[in-house]
This record gives sequence, C-alpha cells and structure tokens, in this order.
Amino acid sequence: MGNSKDLFDIRGKKAIVTGGTRGLGGAMARALLEAGASVVIFGTTEKVYAAAETFQKENLDCYGLIVDLSMTEERDTGFYKAVTLLGGLDILVNAAGIQRRFPCEEFPEEDWRDVIEVNMTAPFVLCQLAAREFLKKERTAGKIINVASMLSFFGGMTVPAYAASKGGVAQFTKALSNELAGKGIQVNAIAPGYMDTDLNTALTDPSNPRFQEITERIPAHRWGTPADMAGITVFLASRASDYITGAIIPVDGGYLSK
Repeated sequence: MGNSKDLFDIRGKKAIVTGGTRGLGGAMARALLEAGASVVIFGTTEKVYAAAETFQKENLDCYGLIVDLSMTEERDTGFYKAVTLLGGLDILVNAAGIQRRFPCEEFPEEDWRDVIEVNMTAPFVLCQLAAREFLKKERTAGKIINVASMLSFFGGMTVPAYAASKGGVAQFTKALSNELAGKGIQVNAIAPGYMDTDLNTALTDPSNPRFQEITERIPAHRWGTPADMAGITVFLASRASDYITGAIIPVDGGYLSK
C-alpha cells in the first residue's frame, strides 16, 4: 500500500489554472505550486504576468498567459500554449468566473450571454480539451477540478445568469465524470461558500442586511477566504482522491448543513 502521505504527493505534476491571478483561483494555483506542481495560470490582462512573476520569485514553477475565455479561438490557443509550456498536462482547474447583478426582470441579455460563456461554456470546452490530452497517455490519468458555487444548489438574488452557469457546472461535472471515470480521469467540482473576495464586494459591506443574515447562518461564524480552498485543491489533484469523482464538494463553513 505504501506510505499514505505519498497519496497527496503532486510533485512534478503539470497543471492549468484559469483565473489564477487572484482570489480563489490564485489561492488554488498557489496551493498546487507549493505542493510541487508546475502551473500555467490564465488571466485576462497583463496582471497575469505579474502574478506569475510573484510566484517565480518564491522559486515556484509558474507561467502566465493572457487568455480571454469568452473567445473560442483564444481558449483553444491558450490551452495548447499552456500544454507546450508545461510539456504535458495532469491537472485542469477551472476557477475563472464573472458576475453580473440586476433584478431578474431587467437582466440584460448581453450580460446573460457573457456570464454563461465565461462561467459555463469555457470550462466545459477546457474540460473537453483536457480529457483529449489525458487520453493520449499510455496509462490514462488526469484530474479535472471545476469551481461550482452555493448557487449550484439554490437560486440566489439578482444573479440569474450566475446561478444558471454554476448549476450547469455542477451538472456537466457529473455528466463528464460518468463517461471519463472508467478511463482513469476524475472530474469533480468544489462549491465555495460565501467567500470574502472581490466577486462578493456587494455582499461583504457590513451595512448590507444580507451580510449579517449570511454570517449568522454559517456555523463556522465567518466567511471563507481564498486560503480555505488550498487543502481541497491539493486533495482533488492527488492520488488520494482517485476513487472520488462526480462530486460537488461544499467548502462553506457548514452553510448548507444549517
């Protein structure tokens, strides 16, 4: 059986992390890097190069690429550039996401399309590309980690496109797992709870009644932070999770259980 701690060893593994410049994606990229993986992070601006350089200064093996996930050609080109830089691929983390807030009856169709494209279509396409890459291996193996949401489970307020996209992420995670698990590829999703990140600035204002309402429901008595994503990311990227697939795993301080 060997040493159980070796199950979590991802040294030398090669990973792509979308949205890896900051927030949850940045923390997930850092977790993989600090555990010994080589990582290409995708970002939408030149900030991705600064983020990669920060990691490099810590002697972590990181590269940055500008990739607009709303553009089909850029998705494909960015993916294959990353695989070339890494010399292969073992792990895909789909962490990039955008948010738009409007009352449902006023929600602009253009914003609906933007959110669906970046939050659901782009990760699905990258999952396809990653699966094809994994299947080229003599002994097929690969890890896909999608980022779902609490809104994969319920509808939220003023965010119908986001809720739809994250519900879709949860469902296609299960669908892909059904087809790929028997081929040595695990597909799972992390569903972060209420996280203190830029995406939630409208909610984290203490003057917003929803802030207190949400905080009171969390048994851990606090909002999550990007650092709370580190352990689950390494676990799902490692051999320790080889018999876990098609799971939507809440990282929510107990929010869903209350």
